[in-house]
Amino acid sequence: MRKTYIFLLIFTAVFLQCNSQNLLTPEWKFQTGDSLQWADAAYNDSHWKEITAGIPWERQGYGGYDGFAWYRKSVFIPSSLKKQVIGGGGLVLTLGRIDDADYTYWNGELVATSGDLPPAYVSAYDKERKCIIPPEKIRWNAFNVIAVRVYDGGGEGGMYTKNVELKPAGVEDFLVISPAFSRQDRIVTGKGPFTIPLAVSNTSGRKIDGIVNIKVKTDFGEPVFSASEKVSLPGKQKRTISIAAGDLAPGFYSAEVSLVSSVANKQEGFNFGINPENIVSPVDRRPDFDEYWRRARKELAAVEPQFRMIRLDSLCTPKREWFLVEMRSLGNVLIRGWYGRPVRPGKYPAILHVQGYSSYMIPQWAYQGDDMVSFALNIRGHGNSKDNVNPGFPGYLLFQLHDKENYIYRGAYMDCIRAVDFLCSRPEVDTARIAVEGGSQGGALTFATAALDNQRIKVAVPQVPFLSDFRDYFRCATWPANEFEAYVRQHPEMGWDKVFETLSYIDIKNLAPWVRCPVLMAVGLMDNICPPHINFAAYNQLNVPKEYIAYPESGHGLPSEFQERKISFIRKVFGLE
Repeated sequence: MRKTYIFLLIFTAVFLQCNSQNLLTPEWKFQTGDSLQWADAAYNDSHWKEITAGIPWERQGYGGYDGFAWYRKSVFIPSSLKKQVIGGGGLVLTLGRIDDADYTYWNGELVATSGDLPPAYVSAYDKERKCIIPPEKIRWNAFNVIAVRVYDGGGEGGMYTKNVELKPAGVEDFLVISPAFSRQDRIVTGKGPFTIPLAVSNTSGRKIDGIVNIKVKTDFGEPVFSASEKVSLPGKQKRTISIAAGDLAPGFYSAEVSLVSSVANKQEGFNFGINPENIVSPVDRRPDFDEYWRRARKELAAVEPQFRMIRLDSLCTPKREWFLVEMRSLGNVLIRGWYGRPVRPGKYPAILHVQGYSSYMIPQWAYQGDDMVSFALNIRGHGNSKDNVNPGFPGYLLFQLHDKENYIYRGAYMDCIRAVDFLCSRPEVDTARIAVEGGSQGGALTFATAALDNQRIKVAVPQVPFLSDFRDYFRCATWPANEFEAYVRQHPEMGWDKVFETLSYIDIKNLAPWVRCPVLMAVGLMDNICPPHINFAAYNQLNVPKEYIAYPESGHGLPSEFQERKISFIRKVFGLE
């Protein structure tokens, strides 16, 4: 035991020298499932398998696994670091980015959260995880245990970037540079010239003299301007500086800010919007656009739905019943969903929940209250609706792209209309009060359902909507443009003009003018999957009562608070509050 202890001390010293004092090695203990006992520092994880941080777990023997999993790491903190750590204010724990949401524990104590876990699941897959471990929480000359509880809602999961570190805090860790716009959502309206206000805070005990640099680009990556300004910050002080930005066109912008000094350097980035409701992205409907969708509705009506409900006793409660629903959609494709209704007899408003790309809709993600029914739909090729159509991922977006009449989203949009048919067939549903909501692909499905079934949908809540303004979309986001670029290379006979022609039929900005109900849209300003530019391309085509919420720190996942705002908006429209 003594030899092992000495070896660990020597290894730690060598590792610190080689890794600039990073106390973490890449290997972590890993276990699928969920138990809060696994947060306890005393828990024996010797039987767990090892996994490498920085690589999704699907690539390390856990292919196809979605749900809860835990990482654990025992790390020895030598007392030789005590003076430095106390002087610097603690240790900085960086976990990089994690797909999707997570809680982090230090010696059994919760120290950080990102996103939210089910039942109020909110992804934070694109956010950096970093927190300070105060000196008083550290066990010196002993092992400390880091436990990370992760939930993956679909696709790849876990720690997927390499910057996983535990280091003594430095001066730069106590420098904060942040935007100081008058609106918390970092949306600026009105006429220019504009300024970009920056709050620069020095929470260390020493004075810092340096230069603040800023570079601003459009959401298409085009440089707009750069500027520099000297700054002097005494210890424990904060000041605000205003950078002249001139006249900026309506749109979204990214800012890279750095503070350079002789004692510390700090870099930050943020996005902001200028008059987003004035973004102009005209519809580009083809001459037969109306007929295309009339024909789709007619074809759907000709398919016998064959609704079938199977009671799920294991999910039922004294207040709510749950059913698996099966039905036939366009092309006689079998699709399924999960239907929940209050046990108490009556007529209830309904919420149709539509899903994100590649995800698996489950009952737990649907509305659980006792004053509305809910239907969580799996469109064709998703979840438990893969019997007849299953292109897989990647590939779903490209399925039958060459043929607009059979393109995958023509059928997917009709699946949503069939789901509304199901709701209207139920005697407990108040068919005058049906809502639709969803995020990402679900945001696009929300727009499409509200547009193509505008007589029956009475409120719509799209979140970070997908499938919009494709020509601009492919300029401001890497994915899914790269899938379409590869497709065109492999099918030169198709060409970009034909690709954009097919996509124009399912583009939600072309469908948006048909929407007749109130709309609440939510966007994340840091979203690089469905950038806010394309969200507003559709939103600005709406001619109905509408409002939006912009979350400045959010990427493609929204904070848990939006779940309450979403339901509150629906309830208000339905007269329930």
